Amino acid sequence: MARADSLTVAVLLTALVALGPISTDLYLPSLPAIGTAFGVGAAEVQLTLSVFLAGFACSQLIYGPLSDRFGRRPVILVGLALYLAATALCVVAPDIEILILARFLQALGACVGPVLGRAVVRDVYGREGAARVLSYMGMAMALAPALGPIIGGYLQVWFGWQANFLVLVGFAVALLLAILAVLPETNRWMDPLATRPGRLVSTYLMLLRHRSYLGFVLITAFSYSGIFSFISGSAFVLIGLLGLSPDQYGFCFAAIVVGYMIGTFCSGRLTTRLGHGPLIQLGTLVQCLGGLLGVLLYGADILTVASVVGPVTLFMVGTGLVLPNAQAGAVGPFPKVAGSASALLGFFQMSLAALVGIAVGHGSDTSALPMMAAIALVALGATLSYWLMVRPAAPEPAEAD
Repeated sequence: MARADSLTVAVLLTALVALGPISTDLYLPSLPAIGTAFGVGAAEVQLTLSVFLAGFACSQLIYGPLSDRFGRRPVILVGLALYLAATALCVVAPDIEILILARFLQALGACVGPVLGRAVVRDVYGREGAARVLSYMGMAMALAPALGPIIGGYLQVWFGWQANFLVLVGFAVALLLAILAVLPETNRWMDPLATRPGRLVSTYLMLLRHRSYLGFVLITAFSYSGIFSFISGSAFVLIGLLGLSPDQYGFCFAAIVVGYMIGTFCSGRLTTRLGHGPLIQLGTLVQCLGGLLGVLLYGADILTVASVVGPVTLFMVGTGLVLPNAQAGAVGPFPKVAGSASALLGFFQMSLAALVGIAVGHGSDTSALPMMAAIALVALGATLSYWLMVRPAAPEPAEAD
């Protein structure tokens, strides 16, 4: 086993947290081809994304308390085993219904990565160090969704859509072996009562009564919903409406991820100096500028690759500033229930994103407006959540480390 605060563990946690994004981003260039293969439209294919998020959201409420009770390491191993089996089912799915079911099961396993990855960071680095570490992890983790659509585009062109899921099978096997060999247990506060229904309810109610926690959760949920708006609609807009090939689409997706990496890099450098609040204020302002620019360009009847990718990249710079600080602000005050706090955060994040994704999916094959309008609206939602929920909240007592 490696030291919990070693670079090796940090790299492994980055790969673990990336399990969710890579499970969506790798096969994005294949979405139109999947629709053609199964004879269905954009709305049905988009369900493979939204159902994934729904499974992701629900299972987080289970993984968090389980890890508070039994430890992070064994729960991570169980989740990865489930992910591996479900991904194999995706490869052999004979129709869209089975693929949707397999994606739901895949999500039940995949969500163990982000939920417990954040909890392990909180375990190891404490309240103040978590935002800095999550920022750098976010920058490194962004390489996965940056490269994912590019690799997925070439896999689609060369081998077809099933090849993307075969790559995920290999990634899951490698991750399982690495967790077994490297990751130590980091939960110092194992609670034998954490999984009792009464304790679960009381813990979640306590968190929801914490005004700043709820504000940070909403900021995270709105910001991620903007990312998922692009994930849901971009393949149909850029490939279907603007005529890009799957491999060209991958490079466009990489451009917006570079924006996110710029934001997370700046966050990592500035969090210790400025704190959560100022960076979230700046980030939500940049998000709103990107969202508004996208809608204005569409309203001016300008629909090009640049008019879509440019505003979304600007939005993603803001999101890179916002997400690490909002996540750390939510989980930081709760070391003894970090798993549950991270789980509830993830539940709201993924639930809202799934609903936004379904809305974007209806109409994205005929217009870019649903995607661009959704990004603008969630940027406004993140901004209002900060100013109406987090900013006015009086300092609230935190649990001691």
